Amino acid sequence: MKVIEGWSEKKLSELAEYINGYSFKPDDWGEDGLPIIRIEQLKNPNELIDYSSGKIPQKNIIENGDLIFSWSASLFLRIWQHGRAALNQHLFKVIEKEGVDRVFLKLFIEFYLPELTKASHGSTMQHITRKELDRFRAPFPISKFEQTKIAEILSKVDQAIEQTEALIAKKQRIKTGLMQDLLTRGIDEHGNLRSEETHEFKDSPLGRIPVEWEVKPCAALCREIVVGIVIRPAQYYRPEGIPVLRSANVRENTIFCDDLVFISKTDNEMLSKSRLREGDLVTVRTGYPGTTSVIPRELDGSNCVDLVISRPKNEVIRSNFLSIWVNSDNGKRQVLEGQGGLAQQHFNVGEMRTLLVKVPDISEQEKIERILILQSSVLEDLTRTLQKLFSLKTALMQDLLTGKTRVTALFNQTEVADV
Repeated sequence: MKVIEGWSEKKLSELAEYINGYSFKPDDWGEDGLPIIRIEQLKNPNELIDYSSGKIPQKNIIENGDLIFSWSASLFLRIWQHGRAALNQHLFKVIEKEGVDRVFLKLFIEFYLPELTKASHGSTMQHITRKELDRFRAPFPISKFEQTKIAEILSKVDQAIEQTEALIAKKQRIKTGLMQDLLTRGIDEHGNLRSEETHEFKDSPLGRIPVEWEVKPCAALCREIVVGIVIRPAQYYRPEGIPVLRSANVRENTIFCDDLVFISKTDNEMLSKSRLREGDLVTVRTGYPGTTSVIPRELDGSNCVDLVISRPKNEVIRSNFLSIWVNSDNGKRQVLEGQGGLAQQHFNVGEMRTLLVKVPDISEQEKIERILILQSSVLEDLTRTLQKLFSLKTALMQDLLTGKTRVTALFNQTEVADV
């Protein structure tokens, strides 16, 4: 391995002390005292917590800012920020040695976890022991200042990731609430959500709905509902030609064109029953049954394998509105009903035909779909931003945590400023 100036190979055991949590017995649990932090609570501090009022060794007490390493079953690290607590077994409290930056150490161990697990027990390893910590070596920057600067850079990316994830969660909650309101109450002629206090509602097979709405089965809303190629589809596959969609290509209200297969133009014409047109709906039958999307213009004339194809009557139902409905809780609930609430493994043409839909008039459908598509677009943009941030973090970790790229210039600038 190439020697990096200012770096030295270190064992993980040389960088910190790893103190295992306390082995609590059921008799130690109670409703008062210190919260007991297990792997579940380390992952999510809002998980249910047991408490202990007994005598717990000081070494097993954790405080805000302590570095915790889950070394069994789930392998990950966290800096604890949720108050004084007692650490359960299968978790290490990591106390860094002199000259080691705590945040850098966390990032360093995280970066080398895949190599550490592979080198220790192979790809199926589920725990890390002290023996592995003493055996595994990797290049480590000697200067604590350099460690801290690297940690600062990566922490800024982590902060951006956390903020983006929180914003995605917030926007998803807003979208879910909007969808529930819009598909239950709709929008009146003034652009306001209806309510039973100000508008007329009526009973329906799907509960209370605005008096202007109807409830109809998909069969009454579509010209045709059929299934894609189901008999030995692979016999038609070719290296190039007409695109063929499969279940993996269909997500909620989105078509992914990764890993497409193809058939010849001749076979596509022969298999005309399953040939797709712009505005058709395709619905997954197995895997994630009920997942639905609309065929966009660029896939007009393509074909599909083992998907339910619904061809809406444009004068009564908009394609995007119907897709949004099938993917909503209202649609998913009906998909699950066939199995008594259990995850249904196979969604059939007959079930699509009988699936009930709340139907506003066309203009209201358009208003509803415009609002929800805008929300989806915002979420898609945020998701792309998050993916870019993860890619940036991966690249930075590869460069900075291996010494490939140094923060020497920044180090020198700081030295000059200090003089």
